[in-house]
Amino acid sequence: MTDQTLSVEDNDAVADIVREALARRRITRQYLADQAKISLSTLEKALSGQRPFTLASIVRLEAALGLTLRKPSSAKQAAAARHAGIAPEELGSYARRAVSWIEDDYVTVRPSFSNPDSIYAYRTSIAWHDERSHLVFRESERVDAAFTQNGSVSIPHQSGYIYLITNKSGQYRFIIISRPTIAGEMFGILTTLQSGRGMSLMPVATPIVYVPVKTIGGDPAFGRIEKGHQAYGKYRGFVTRALEEPFALLIAK
Repeated sequence: MTDQTLSVEDNDAVADIVREALARRRITRQYLADQAKISLSTLEKALSGQRPFTLASIVRLEAALGLTLRKPSSAKQAAAARHAGIAPEELGSYARRAVSWIEDDYVTVRPSFSNPDSIYAYRTSIAWHDERSHLVFRESERVDAAFTQNGSVSIPHQSGYIYLITNKSGQYRFIIISRPTIAGEMFGILTTLQSGRGMSLMPVATPIVYVPVKTIGGDPAFGRIEKGHQAYGKYRGFVTRALEEPFALLIAK
């Protein structure tokens, strides 16, 4: 342990803390060196950047100052965040308690790609994943089961929107939805790839709505919902609302 040294960045951070402690406590470098049982030369060279602190000298300085000079490793920070129920920074750094309102089963409603007059409906479950320490979503009961998606949920404070992201080997499928209405519905836009002829794929975007299963009531209908189906009117109403109300701006020209 005595021979291990810090990176330049970490050494500079420790040096800043030590210099600040010296100034605030109005003690000399010689006094600190004596208390930490290290040489004055070692302390001065480390503070000036000529020679990095060793872990042994940092342990002694921490004891002498009563301060923690070492930053926890990224692995320890991630473990602490998981234990505290905090999502990673890249997903919005949200706390589980702050987003528990979104954990639910939803009927997902959008126009069918093959026939816009038809409605495509399937289930989406949003729940906290303890190991990953963030919300995840998982689709099920899709007619095209091969295209079932699952991924991460991002809820940044800045935009006020919710992002459902699938990343499979660098291929993204992206959904932006609004915060829930009073009834718990969330409206937004899906951007993905549509299967074309042969092996070709075509980028496509469509309005999408998430309705809590409990809001639908009874046994919700899933699959391709055509005109004449008993659920068609209700599901079509959700899509119409997504288009007509200012949940998202769709530019046609």
